[in-house]
Amino acid sequence: MELKEIAAVTGRGGLYKIVQPTRTGVILESIDKAATRLVANGSDRISILNEISVYTTDAEGSKPLELVLKAIKTKFDSNLPVTPKSDAAELKKFLLSVLPEYDENRVYTSDIKKLVSWYEIISNAYPELLGTANIAKEKKIATEESEKPAAKKKVAKAKTVKKSE
Repeated sequence: MELKEIAAVTGRGGLYKIVQPTRTGVILESIDKAATRLVANGSDRISILNEISVYTTDAEGSKPLELVLKAIKTKFDSNLPVTPKSDAAELKKFLLSVLPEYDENRVYTSDIKKLVSWYEIISNAYPELLGTANIAKEKKIATEESEKPAAKKKVAKAKTVKKSE
């Protein structure tokens, strides 16, 4: 499971796993115990989680949601000091502790509530998305990719040595 397989639908609480596309939309399944399915069509506004970012005041202008979720995991793990029902001051203080450069003028309290809610859902349903296992897996893949050309060069040198003998 990856964040590109999870969506949020405007007007509906919670998160949904993308099951498959249809002619007129996409089939979604809620990420909870009920696992209810729905067909989202062109009139529904669907946001894929890996396409969402949090506004920041740094040069980049935003931070991908995945990095923010992993920062929350690193700092708090499953002991979040806030809930989606916490007051605005607590929620802003929470996000400031996780992402000090977040843009307070463009990130609303409702956005932070969604972030907290989504973190709770993902950490319960797919904790591997937030863990260091994904980071280690990504580093391993990058290492393997960088070693492939080096391995080919070694083989080529070995063949050259054999020809000259």
